[in-house]
Amino acid sequence: MRIAVAGGLIADGSGADPVPGTLLIDDDRITAVLPPDATLPGVGEAGAGETGAGEAGVMLPGAEVIDATGNIIAPGFIDLHSHADFSLSSTPAAETQLAQGVTTLVAGNCGWSPFPITDLETLRAGTAFLDPRHDWSWTDLTGFAATLEPAVNMAFQVGHCTLRIAAMGGAQRPPTPPELRRMQDLLRTAADQGAVGFSTGLIYAPGTYASPAEVAALVATVAECGLLYSSHIRNEGSGLLGALDEAITAARAGGARLEISHLKAVGQANHGLVIAALEHLDQVDDVDLGWDAYPYTATSTTLTTRLPSWALAGGALLDRLADPAERARIAAALRSDALLAPESVVIASLPPGRYEDSRGLNLAEIARADGVDAAEIVLRILENHDAAVSMVNHAMREEDVAAVLEHPRTAVASDGWILSATGPGHPHPRNFGTFPRVLGRYARELGVLGLGDAVRRMTSLPASRLGLADRGVIRPGAIADLVVFDPARVADRSTYADPWQLSVGVEHVLVAGQPVLADGVPTGRRPGRVIA
Repeated sequence: MRIAVAGGLIADGSGADPVPGTLLIDDDRITAVLPPDATLPGVGEAGAGETGAGEAGVMLPGAEVIDATGNIIAPGFIDLHSHADFSLSSTPAAETQLAQGVTTLVAGNCGWSPFPITDLETLRAGTAFLDPRHDWSWTDLTGFAATLEPAVNMAFQVGHCTLRIAAMGGAQRPPTPPELRRMQDLLRTAADQGAVGFSTGLIYAPGTYASPAEVAALVATVAECGLLYSSHIRNEGSGLLGALDEAITAARAGGARLEISHLKAVGQANHGLVIAALEHLDQVDDVDLGWDAYPYTATSTTLTTRLPSWALAGGALLDRLADPAERARIAAALRSDALLAPESVVIASLPPGRYEDSRGLNLAEIARADGVDAAEIVLRILENHDAAVSMVNHAMREEDVAAVLEHPRTAVASDGWILSATGPGHPHPRNFGTFPRVLGRYARELGVLGLGDAVRRMTSLPASRLGLADRGVIRPGAIADLVVFDPARVADRSTYADPWQLSVGVEHVLVAGQPVLADGVPTGRRPGRVIA
């Protein structure tokens, strides 16, 4: 298939300002980047009916022309931090991603991946807050990848929590030497099967039970396999700088590339700490280091992260909540948690049960209705919904978000997993609007980023973190993953109160040279690939 994208301005992913030009695509690759008024050389003998001409007036014999007049032509956006491995098998059309211009999702983040599987029951319990719609018919990356036929590309990391469950269940203890070797062997197997990275989620059980020494041993295996180490660090509040040092020390010792996931400082008392964090990171010159962020002031994760980690050990939370003494102990820990701000924590999703009508309400509102305090309402919600509860936590400030986005080494990433255009609950708007929000709000409206640089943060920068030389750029020979968007109109529409709204302004998306979004409408094609 020959396609020409003509009439627009090309933002090539380098960070340079957009310039006029025409792209020629043959099959899955860009074969030429031409002046805007080009007539393609060497194709003048095209037969009748093989000549395409867009409204821009350029004659491109033998090509189907996509008219990009008034628009920006850019590499397809690469989301370095997604949890789509828990949603893609049930929603392969990835409508929310096409509407944002995303062509590649990097999953297996925060320590969780749907492989390898040896203890399915414990893995399903640990990932229930992501509401996976899997048939769980595989045991490894190869088996999982074989079940997918997506509209967008996928790259997979293997998660530390999942490795730990596979080797030792949900135990709250150090691994034995054989168990650590088992994790390392499973990590090597995932690398051999095409994993691009390894991730930790050091606030999630059982990952939170790991010592720095355990993590460092696994990161050494990551370096051995040539993978990226992505870390949801152990503390994003008052202990932010120390948690960054833990990740840097592990990467330095093992010689691994390091990606700090969704860099931020949570909790009102910690607002402003990201400035010191950025200065701290800038001083590191002996580690291949990067980080990513999303353009919102709220986080989103499982409600169980507010509990003390020991309460989740062995997957026995519900049993502990049924024990009066243990329940009182957990409640006391919650009442001493300075980061539990009931007015700021909103229930996003949960399975049917007593509190299913609380979606979209904050903990303070739900607690008042029950006549109890916030600690007790957290426990009631969890015990009535199998602890499979996700939340949105309004815990950051706008100035900090802008400061992180302004830093030239920050990649844009969503931390999302919702791929369908409609559904239940109140998921975080980042699922629907991350990339258009950066282009619309932070580049066009606030001027925090220039347009060319904003595109770089979504394309060549994340591609470089993964070592992908032929993606994230517009040049001859690169894979033809492309987006065409209107710079004056591109914007997010999803809000915390009304999240189920697709972004606007993305007109066309191509994956491996195939149109998957045309004039803003999905084509139904599924050319996505697993990138290894």
